[in-house]
Amino acid sequence: MKIEWTKPALLDLESIRDYIRRDSSYYATRFVDRIITAIDNLEHFPQAGRLIEEATDDNIRELLFHNYRIVYRAEAERVLILTIIHGARVDMGKPKPWDIV
Repeated sequence: MKIEWTKPALLDLESIRDYIRRDSSYYATRFVDRIITAIDNLEHFPQAGRLIEEATDDNIRELLFHNYRIVYRAEAERVLILTIIHGARVDMGKPKPWDIV
């Protein structure tokens, strides 16, 4: 199983790093590394994440990491990382990442 990232997900990760880096480069790097490690585990366990209640597609799942939702689509040959979003920033009125990609 291959892990692939969408451009929005990569931008999300950069934003998280940049936000934490304002206080500490060390902790920003550490936090992002831990997110990547959690995502890398999906290579062997793509069904590890829970189903997303708002999604109608059973292949759309999420891992919870601290206050962040790592949203991905588990496909036959790959895991596609769709977004990494802080739980407080979820806006149910906006289009969902799994509807866009």
